Amino acid sequence: MARSPLRADRTVPALLVKVGHYPQSHSALGAVRTLGRLGVPVYAMVEDRLTPTALSRYLTGALVGPTTGREPPAALVAALREAAGEVRRRTGRRAVAVATDDEAAVLLAEHAPELAEDLLLPPVPAGLPRRLADKGGLYAICRATDTPTPGACAPVDRDGLLAAARRFGYPLVLKNLASFTRLERPVVGHTTVVRTEAELLAHCAPAGRSGASSGAAAGGPSGGPPLAVLAQEYLPAEHAQDWITHLTCGPGGEPLAVFTGVKLRSWPPGAGVTTRARSIANPELAELTVRLCRRIGYCGIADLDWRLDLRDGRYKLVDFNPRTGAQFRLFETADGVDVVRALHLSLTGRPVPQGPQLPRGYGVGQLDLLAVGSALRDGHRLPADLWPRRGTERAWLCPDDPVPAVAEAGRFGGRAARYAGRRLAGVVRAGAVRAAAGGAARC
Repeated sequence: MARSPLRADRTVPALLVKVGHYPQSHSALGAVRTLGRLGVPVYAMVEDRLTPTALSRYLTGALVGPTTGREPPAALVAALREAAGEVRRRTGRRAVAVATDDEAAVLLAEHAPELAEDLLLPPVPAGLPRRLADKGGLYAICRATDTPTPGACAPVDRDGLLAAARRFGYPLVLKNLASFTRLERPVVGHTTVVRTEAELLAHCAPAGRSGASSGAAAGGPSGGPPLAVLAQEYLPAEHAQDWITHLTCGPGGEPLAVFTGVKLRSWPPGAGVTTRARSIANPELAELTVRLCRRIGYCGIADLDWRLDLRDGRYKLVDFNPRTGAQFRLFETADGVDVVRALHLSLTGRPVPQGPQLPRGYGVGQLDLLAVGSALRDGHRLPADLWPRRGTERAWLCPDDPVPAVAEAGRFGGRAARYAGRRLAGVVRAGAVRAAAGGAARC
């Protein structure tokens, strides 16, 4: 199908905004490539000059300023203003801001008036991204808008968490509750499915003791800060399908670009980042997403996770990320529009062509290998869609921009080697302890 050329304003730069340490970000790299190919100058906040994003041929400038997300808000806003001001000084124009994490989206919305001098921002209600990124806040929004969602609650202590398990049963889904707190005092490393009470308690130590995965106390009235966790009803994998919607909305939640697709695999399995997906037009799910965005007045880019509950035939919202999704490059129209391009076109006063969604595939190479290995181990057979189909968009490997894939391979290999070294050291230590115990027993 022939494409009509997108007429992006090449005089208006873009700034990729991030908070926290995640140098291996294929979301940021995808944004650099998609705008850079249109000739838009792209700048990115990066941890160092050797991240895959910083090495892309399509990046105009890397602004090094590592953060953890645990800094005082004033310091994070000051760093953002410095980066935006630097782009303004280099180009003489305000930049379109593209958030690649929830914390960045929250800062951009809540500090829009003071950032507007250097940035072009969608007019989203100031407090809305924080409410959407907060899992408890999202649950309340779903209830208020009659949007189907799994049952959930936000217990503040160990007793409340046990009560949630009794209410919803096992397996139970645990999620870090909100932006910033997921970085400051996470309860779980990522969305986690616990299948027994013992697993649940491992994430929530008695008051006064540190949690197994977070280092935070169980909290509540008797000790330390409250738990920052959402306990969510589990929808059985054998009775559900994972769907995703990505969209860009204009003022009042009016859709500029809406895409739907199905998630095939993720890492960690069933709860982590998408590693294999397919773009499939789903008018029912698109309308459900648009209706929600209109009702809450959402404006900007969003990435939503849904589960189709085959037991009642309803799509249930499990996550609303008020920023660019990691796999957004899965989706593109026949006119070449994706959600990042739609945002830039809209904020620079350009029309957004309304072509049909293309059927495409998406894969995150090395992570999908891990997901396939896990599926083979647990199911004793190879999963479907093992080999990329023609037209599959790859997160890292790209013929016209190969260096980021090389950088990612080096970083991923280094992490794998360090992990293997720690496991080996643990085995050696355990063997030494057993040997010493055996020697003592013989004495």
